[in-house]
Amino acid sequence: MDYISAKTIVTKTKHASAWFGVDYTMNIYRGCCHGCIYCDSRSLCYRIDNFDRVRAKENALQIIRDDLNRKVLKGVVATGAMSDPYNPFEQTLNLTRHALELLYAYEFGAAIATKSPLITRDIDVLQDIKKQAPILVKLTITTADDALSKQIEPNVAPSSDRFRALKTLAASGIYSGVLLMPVLPWITDTEENILAIARKAHDNGAKYIYPAFGVTLRAGQREYFYKQLGDQFPGLREQYAKRFGDRYSCASPRAKQLYERFAEECRKLGLRYKMPSITEDYKRGYEPPQLRFF
Repeated sequence: MDYISAKTIVTKTKHASAWFGVDYTMNIYRGCCHGCIYCDSRSLCYRIDNFDRVRAKENALQIIRDDLNRKVLKGVVATGAMSDPYNPFEQTLNLTRHALELLYAYEFGAAIATKSPLITRDIDVLQDIKKQAPILVKLTITTADDALSKQIEPNVAPSSDRFRALKTLAASGIYSGVLLMPVLPWITDTEENILAIARKAHDNGAKYIYPAFGVTLRAGQREYFYKQLGDQFPGLREQYAKRFGDRYSCASPRAKQLYERFAEECRKLGLRYKMPSITEDYKRGYEPPQLRFF
């Protein structure tokens, strides 16, 4: 494991809690070894050299403790936006686990995005956090088919393992659900796939599913994605280039139809699927963050 320097790790969100009502972000690792063909974090704008090599931030736990100690406003800390906090190295390093313990010690909530069943290891800490602050777990699942998930997310646990992790989290009382994103045009944007994910999420105790019916592409990421399309899905590279050109937002041609069918199924299953209602739900019962005066 290589280490990189950092001055701060827990930082205030730029858009006033627009994303699931979070107040702070926390990225302990840099880079990712999941190998997902569509990953936005591979984009050049993030300036992550050799993206597929995971590096940890030096003295991360000391920095996180100092960051939390300086915050005068409690809130929800999000992790997993740029690099999965449960990459394979976390199994032995325990940096994410100890960071969550610090969130509990300083009375902060947590919102975790991951593709790894390893998160179930830390259910005890998540339950501790839940006693005093909001907790939200977001498991990314893009396809209900294990073979396809290994094709587009080659180094990640198959979707069936993620559904099992969801079931374990839900049974432990942790507010959990599915990030259904991206939905890749002409690969995963079928009604069969979308409805299968919704039904499996429900069967495994999910409280919600939040979707994005398309994929984002920009410099660096686009070139990598197109190469993978050329290698694995003959003809799709040209189809993407013709349809989307250099666009950042590449919505599925069937996005409207899929969303309507998806929303209908979620209502039928009792799953939340809009961000305001998900945010309200997982924060229910907790008082708004209060200023700490010294």
